[in-house]
Amino acid sequence: MKKSLLIAIVMIATAITANAQRFAYVNTDYILSNITEYKSAQEQIDKVTAEWKADVEKKQKEIDELYRNFQNEQYLLTEEQKKAKIGEIETKEKAMKEFQKSKFGYEGELFKKRQELVKPIQDKVYEAIEKYAKERGYDFIFDKSSSTTILFANPENDKSDEIIKRLGYTPQKNTPTEDK
Repeated sequence: MKKSLLIAIVMIATAITANAQRFAYVNTDYILSNITEYKSAQEQIDKVTAEWKADVEKKQKEIDELYRNFQNEQYLLTEEQKKAKIGEIETKEKAMKEFQKSKFGYEGELFKKRQELVKPIQDKVYEAIEKYAKERGYDFIFDKSSSTTILFANPENDKSDEIIKRLGYTPQKNTPTEDK
């Protein structure tokens, strides 16, 4: 009897707490698709990406051609000539991979181009979402376009310090979850 009463109280308290918080969601893909500057930036990125991909494909065709020629000629070549041809192929493969990495790798030119063109637009969207949430009193804003990303969270609802205390530690100031 006491156990069921306790469960009922916990459920009621949970329901009251959930009702006290205000939630909303947005679809950032939809928002961005309605921003002209974003479309323009995305078109620029797509154009540059297509050019770089074409360059990679051209380099790969050259390497493939060199390799086919080597396979056809290898029986007629001396050991030194074979080593030289293999070295040439390996050098071109390495150069192509470095080119790919410089363009498409982490912090490559594509990454930098996105940072330059798209990030400022995304930042404006996120600032608008945060401002809207604060003005309307929302505690959480979720992004419908991706996997449950929290774009804004009221710092009053951050219970991280309480969990740290429950684990027997002392919370430090300027935690990463604090709003700046």
